[in-house]
Amino acid sequence: MEERLQKVLANAGVASRRKCEELIASGKVTVNGEVVTELGRKADPDTDVIAVAGKPIKKESKIYMMFNKPKGVITSVTDPKGRSVVTDYIKDVKERLYPVGRLDYDSEGLLLLTNDGDLAHKLTHPRHHVPKTYHATVERVPHGNALERLKKGIKLEDGMTAPAEVEYYDIDPDGKFATISITIHEGRNRQVRRMFDAIHHPVTRLKRISFGGLHLNNLQRGKHRKLTAEELGKLQAFAVEVDE
Repeated sequence: MEERLQKVLANAGVASRRKCEELIASGKVTVNGEVVTELGRKADPDTDVIAVAGKPIKKESKIYMMFNKPKGVITSVTDPKGRSVVTDYIKDVKERLYPVGRLDYDSEGLLLLTNDGDLAHKLTHPRHHVPKTYHATVERVPHGNALERLKKGIKLEDGMTAPAEVEYYDIDPDGKFATISITIHEGRNRQVRRMFDAIHHPVTRLKRISFGGLHLNNLQRGKHRKLTAEELGKLQAFAVEVDE
């Protein structure tokens, strides 16, 4: 069956759909020997010979992993500066894996990796409403009215945030810090850190503990595991909602 070329490439585990679009636009993809640069071009992976940089693609078994990213690790598969990347920690998987969304260098916690580029694209779609829960340790203890601002939505330089679910998780008896549980449904760059900056309580530690109903639980830092069928079903349900 014919599908858009970037989707065919993503489904074959070449890269994320966005990265596949870049490969097509740069002239690195051929279909039956013809260079294709049009993003609207369709192809049938069962009958067409599709190659990237001269190497024919092949179908890979889909794999879905949960990883507990440590602080100081890049959410990428390569880094020109030679810094540690997430795939350095996953050596027992032969398939090419790519992160679903991002966790910044100084953040830690739950990160999904897969070679299912189509699902990854849907879970990070601008219209998605996939909940992501973090434990944010911040300087001093925010008053309740400051947290109410986060709950209702707060103005950042790129616009108002959507309402968030916010509650105290831990409070230092001396008032030097607090850990706040915050759930957002957006995916802006460094959003949680910027939200707490806006109420003048900078984040000193940020850990994602949940994504799309999946929980980190007792997965140790730097370790990974495959998703269960039930967990994958939860993610696919969000993807269906995006399609609709």
